Amino acid sequence: MTRILILYYSSYGHVRDLARAEAEGALSVPGTTVDIRRVAETVPGAVRRSAGYVPDMTPVAAPADMANYDGILFGTPTRFGMMAAQMKQFLDQAGGLWARNSLVGKVAGVFASTGSQHGGHEAVLLSAHIPLMHFGMLIAGLPYSFAGQTSAEGIHGGTPYGAGTIAGADGSLQPTATDLDGARFQGAHVARIAARMASGAVEEAA
Repeated sequence: MTRILILYYSSYGHVRDLARAEAEGALSVPGTTVDIRRVAETVPGAVRRSAGYVPDMTPVAAPADMANYDGILFGTPTRFGMMAAQMKQFLDQAGGLWARNSLVGKVAGVFASTGSQHGGHEAVLLSAHIPLMHFGMLIAGLPYSFAGQTSAEGIHGGTPYGAGTIAGADGSLQPTATDLDGARFQGAHVARIAARMASGAVEEAA
């Protein structure tokens, strides 16, 4: 079985919705198992409630968990053009995995939510690739074989660098059908590549 981890941080639920679609896509690939986990919250509960953050009962991951998977999809909202601090803190705790080369050769992808079409959508996806490459992971984006990202009808996320959605300045927009289809496509794309990589590793070991 190919093991895929969908790991995300979400404040208002947009990234969580994308994470669930990524999981659906990965599960569409035969022989794939998927776990959905979130990174730990660092914002105090009172602040979360006053800001209207959505409750989230998804199990929390530990950095060491990443070593147990063949592919990992990372989801984050955009914070001033970069990944959320919660996701960065999670990755910063993975120094032991980096030192042991535990993530080298694993497949990775990134998906994101942004407040506006020009609010750092591509910047967060590209900058999130940097620490993953330091870990030795292989980056899979959202290829143009997903034709939905070329549509000019309406407001939707998604770039060659990863799936995404536009939440609106007040967070009132929800992921479109195109956004969710892009996330499913990326989930399946990563799962298929991870399966090929894992199969090759088994053949080499034999």
